[in-house]
Amino acid sequence: MASRLYTWARWAADRRGGVIAVWLLLLAVVGGLGITLHGTVTNQFTVPGIESQRAQELLEKKFPQASGGTARVVFAAPEGARLAEPRTRAAVDTSLEKAAGIPGVIRVTDPVKARTIAPGQRIGYADVQFEDDAPDVPESSKQALSDAMTEAREAGVQVEFGGSAMQPKTEVGGPAEIIGVVVAFAVLAFALSSLVAAGLPLLTALVGVAIGVLGVQFFSRFVEMTNTATVLALMIGLAVGIDYALFIIVRHREQLTDPEQDVKDSIARAVATAGGAVLFAGATVIIALAALAVTGIPFLTVMGVAAAATVLLAVLVAISLVPAVLALLGERMRPRTRRTTARAPGAWGMSWAHTVTRRPLLVLLAGTIGLLALAVPARDLRLGLPSFASQPADSTQHKSYDLLTEGFGPGFNATLTAVVDTDRATAGERAGIVTDLRRTLAADPGVTVVSEPVSNADATLSVIAIVPKTGPDAQATADLVHRLRENAPEVADAGGSLYIAGFTAAGIDVSGKLSDALPLFIAVIVIMSLVLLTIAFRSLLVPVKAALGFLLSIAASLGATVWVFQQGHLNGLLDIPSAGPVTSFLPVLLIGVLFGLAMDYEVFLVSRMREHHEHTGDAARAVTYGVASSGRVVSAAALIMAAVFGGFVFNHDPIIKSIGFALAFGVLIDAFVVRMTLVPAAMTLLGPRAWGLPAALDRITPDVDIEGAKLPPRAAAALPEPEGEKLTTTR
Repeated sequence: MASRLYTWARWAADRRGGVIAVWLLLLAVVGGLGITLHGTVTNQFTVPGIESQRAQELLEKKFPQASGGTARVVFAAPEGARLAEPRTRAAVDTSLEKAAGIPGVIRVTDPVKARTIAPGQRIGYADVQFEDDAPDVPESSKQALSDAMTEAREAGVQVEFGGSAMQPKTEVGGPAEIIGVVVAFAVLAFALSSLVAAGLPLLTALVGVAIGVLGVQFFSRFVEMTNTATVLALMIGLAVGIDYALFIIVRHREQLTDPEQDVKDSIARAVATAGGAVLFAGATVIIALAALAVTGIPFLTVMGVAAAATVLLAVLVAISLVPAVLALLGERMRPRTRRTTARAPGAWGMSWAHTVTRRPLLVLLAGTIGLLALAVPARDLRLGLPSFASQPADSTQHKSYDLLTEGFGPGFNATLTAVVDTDRATAGERAGIVTDLRRTLAADPGVTVVSEPVSNADATLSVIAIVPKTGPDAQATADLVHRLRENAPEVADAGGSLYIAGFTAAGIDVSGKLSDALPLFIAVIVIMSLVLLTIAFRSLLVPVKAALGFLLSIAASLGATVWVFQQGHLNGLLDIPSAGPVTSFLPVLLIGVLFGLAMDYEVFLVSRMREHHEHTGDAARAVTYGVASSGRVVSAAALIMAAVFGGFVFNHDPIIKSIGFALAFGVLIDAFVVRMTLVPAAMTLLGPRAWGLPAALDRITPDVDIEGAKLPPRAAAALPEPEGEKLTTTR
């Protein structure tokens, strides 16, 4: 593979103008399609087959009036005043009359007639029902609804909005994300000691991620996609795009420290060696992301495929556009200070390598115990979807949540919906089935209020609202959902079908579906990646060690995420409005993404160890050499990823915020604790056994040569010796 990559990179360098033009043309075409022909994205996470989704589909089919999006308009009179006061009520009535005239609105409730005013008479609400499903309600209708409340506001009434139709939009590109990119540039400038060289990974990564994200936006025209999919593609594409270019550029500049090194030959050799590691690292990330499809959850599958496509683009950019731009820059990429010993590893890297390999067993035990301690909070992990309580404190959604809690109690924001299908029962039996069920539901100790049933035209489908005593994020509410569903067999015996639905129930269903899919998902990505790493390193112990280290990183990252987002620590520092369950699909996403990124560092670090072992046969020196020569670039790559992911921690969207935190923390732990500390210690303890492969397996394992051992002699002759040490080289 190294020889083919060498030939390919030499071709790209020789035809640099054409290669750059092709990428710019691709950017223009995909960009035009993504900007002009993009589809719409949703912020609702639906899963076919779960009970809450079946109920929604039943409502759309038999009771469409009850299936459209709802905007809940919450009114709060000034302190000491009441909504029933003549002037206040007149202003509210006028506003609601205007809301009823908005195109697409089919029903507006009256707070007085519907008895939706809280006991204190200060807080109440009206439901505005749209004919469109919640994700399809246009922004113009939402703005018109807000404008219709002008009279109420002028009368001194506080007006806030909640409901399924008023989900906030996810926005990226704010100051925090920009600061993350600036930090990444600063790390690049320090690692490469050149502003020109530091700008190159950012430039090429932006080309790749722009094509990827705009392409994802174009395909949203044909595939239902959540807004989280595009943000995830942006996060991962930018992070790996910078890192992959960095690895190749660092190798190129190391080689150019030899004053006699030809620029084009150096470019080709950098792609043949570091580029081979990029290919295998990228393949593990792509496999891990594409493996999200095994969960059987469409929105996760789309999310994984979108991010995997962006990573694929990052790999292609690294092995084609990067060498073309390096050839264009030519001698300007040659470091000003040239060493007499080509590519000698840094002294700090060698010092760290000696530190972690001097007492390898002690380092391994201490690091493992520390990571397990960080993982302890993960034992209390609870999954769910974020409620409006997780929105920013100054958002209208969060304010409406707080007002409803103040007026009606915490359970009001967790309202459940019992959907009763009595199509199999006779006309005379239907009313009795629904009445008996309502009585049973109201008797549950976890229920505060059960509404009167609302039926469709032929009375074959009825809807009952259930208000729990506890909020949407409470474990008691999840227990209540399961208890209410236990009434389904009794309803079935009477000739009906019972479904417990609503936003809270949907979150519980999604979490259960993901929990069931998790073991298969982990098995798929671990097995496939073990195969890839076995091929890359021609070893069994190295891939197993890599996977075990990854499991420690995942456990520590999940523990930290639970500690912050579920248990409520650091809420003020990270601007987290309210503690609550961890986003239901975060563990699956974290496992998939972090596994791929962890294998990035494993490949780049261990490939340098194997490279030295191939040329010297000295296993102990190979470990110190690998850490010394790769430590700086792996550290820089991890800091860049953490900076990019960390920028999203301050995004207002609670899902994006938690994903950014989990990935940033996981990358730092995996790179600096697992790969830079535990891996060298483990490799030292394994010694020569680390590079062993059973004879039968050795015969069927392809030799891909990602280290470039089979390149022309010049590449082998250029191997550096660590500063202050003399290595014995055997040919």
